[in-house]
Amino acid sequence: MNPLLESITSPLPLFDKILPEHVLPALDDVLQKQRESLQTLTAQEKPNWQTLIEPLEEMDEELSRVWGPVTHLNAVCDSEDLRKVYQEGVQKTSAWFTELAQNEALYAGLKYVESHQSDSLNNEQKELLRQNIRDFKLSGAELTGDAKKRFKEVRLRLSELATSFEQHVLDATRAFTLTISNEGDLAGLPDSARESAAQRAKEVDKEGWLFTLDMPSYLPMMQYSEKAELREKMYRAYCTRATSGNLDNSPVIDELLALRQEIAQLLSFEHYGDYSIATKMADNGAEVTTFLRELAAKSRNMAKQEVQELRNFAKEHLGIDDLQAWDIPFVSEKLRIHTYAISQEELKPYFPEANVVAGMFTLVEKMYGIQIREGNAKLWHKHAKYFEIFDTANKKIAAFYVDPYARAHKRGGAWMDECLVRWQKPDGDLQLPVAYLVCNFGAPIGDKPALWTHDEVMTLFHEFGHGLHHMLTEVKTRGVSGINGVPWDAVELPSQFMENFCWEREVLDLFAKHYETGATIPEDMFQRMTAAKNFQSGMQMLRQIEFSLFDFLLHSECQSNGEQSVQGLLDQVRQEISVITPPSFNKFQNSFSHIFAGGYGAGYYSYKWAEVLSADAYAAFEEEGISSLSTAARFRKEILSIGGSKDIMDGFIAFRGRKPNVDALLKHSGITS
Repeated sequence: MNPLLESITSPLPLFDKILPEHVLPALDDVLQKQRESLQTLTAQEKPNWQTLIEPLEEMDEELSRVWGPVTHLNAVCDSEDLRKVYQEGVQKTSAWFTELAQNEALYAGLKYVESHQSDSLNNEQKELLRQNIRDFKLSGAELTGDAKKRFKEVRLRLSELATSFEQHVLDATRAFTLTISNEGDLAGLPDSARESAAQRAKEVDKEGWLFTLDMPSYLPMMQYSEKAELREKMYRAYCTRATSGNLDNSPVIDELLALRQEIAQLLSFEHYGDYSIATKMADNGAEVTTFLRELAAKSRNMAKQEVQELRNFAKEHLGIDDLQAWDIPFVSEKLRIHTYAISQEELKPYFPEANVVAGMFTLVEKMYGIQIREGNAKLWHKHAKYFEIFDTANKKIAAFYVDPYARAHKRGGAWMDECLVRWQKPDGDLQLPVAYLVCNFGAPIGDKPALWTHDEVMTLFHEFGHGLHHMLTEVKTRGVSGINGVPWDAVELPSQFMENFCWEREVLDLFAKHYETGATIPEDMFQRMTAAKNFQSGMQMLRQIEFSLFDFLLHSECQSNGEQSVQGLLDQVRQEISVITPPSFNKFQNSFSHIFAGGYGAGYYSYKWAEVLSADAYAAFEEEGISSLSTAARFRKEILSIGGSKDIMDGFIAFRGRKPNVDALLKHSGITS
């Protein structure tokens, strides 16, 4: 039997059996059955929750069980054979979702349930119904004739473009390698970076040291290499990915933006920014741009001072009179060490993988009264692991996979995704949530364990925060369970919240122990580390605001007038926001996967808004005690458990006792305006 079809009823995906040739037959099978089921559902004269919504939830689950593992494998085990069927599968699923969302009879059925049964539904069910009807409108359900047909065509093409964009970035990243044969060219690089590069070269039967554009390889080169020409070569390769030949994303971006604008206008929105806001916490686009510009204004003076300090240090201590873009990470790291006598490399021995993971588990076990144990499951790679979560009564409540290391044929970055969603099935059984946690950290080298930077530790905590949001939900209605139904500009709240614990001494002592001696971080090192916490935080704040404002204006003002180019807008935003202007050849937009392939189009500002929410939420722990179990219980109840079943602002107010403000974020960032 096809293992993807088996996955519909199996407890977990059968990753040891799934092959590319299984994808399209399984997908065709399930889509055919769904189309038949839809005909039956929409033939009802008087549908209700049990005869319409519950079957739709079951259909959602079945398709997710088949297509979800394929999407996951495409991200973590990319291959030519899988890529080919995945692209075709994207077209099939996109066509189905658009077809489903524009089904007039189904839309009428949902509105019938709303008008005839709403009073008998619980709050979760009411919220799911409200969101479904809203999403139907946003998916063109009320369009007719040629407009409806065109909407469907555009949605399908947008899916294809997003897939192409991401694959171009992946291929361009993979296409570049730098092999060093002269050991003198490794000057400045720490032993860990050298050992990783040597291991990388050995894996592909090359002599010397191999560097790639994957972050565990790229970043050490940029921060530590004393060879400016090598830093420049790496920098140019990184910021010009997907800018030429058949991997050029420029035409993809242009077509994608034009089609997003067309989608918005077909639904009578002025621009795609307004269309995006319709499902978010923000009330309108002006609220978004005002928020970003006010935050930029409060950060600018500090950022200017940081840049001047960087230039002065480069000139006085390193003899660099004309600071170039590829010098900034190098000079910044030198300045950090000079000022605080601390570096990421110095800290790495205190963050061996096993300790970090165990310590993070201990923290959340204590906070939320849970237990985490390694379990058994079929895995897609030898480095992946599977864990299960139990409550105080030793009852299993959730599970998750972890895939921590960077490798070839794996998408860059870090993310959490859902494998299974918590919901009460129509037969009464409760399905438990299962998450994927994927990172791209350094792997073990020889006999050494994987040693991670403090930044990587924070990334792990970040993704686990997403995972807890998905896994600690108490919602039983599938469509608003876990991260489902949560506004995009609030979904980063639990993840960014978790990062804060990585700066607490009592938390670090749980896991920050030297891999050879077992010693905790010495107090003087901890003090230097925390003193350096807000190093260049003004510059970092403006950098993220630059990305956020560029994204939102690109999908609003730029699309409304249709006169400004993508590069022209980016230049304008940089002139307004940035304190350091990148070189003209920097085409970072061509690899900006978040907004062009990752669901953050006109929503990248969500990271900044969620930082406001998370900093303010964490301030409650600072006020009431970092280890306060009552505060943790309240956070779990009002934020983590509710999923998308209630207004997240109401949940925040219930937790905090008031609406959020930016004061805590500015304080945590060391920014005084």
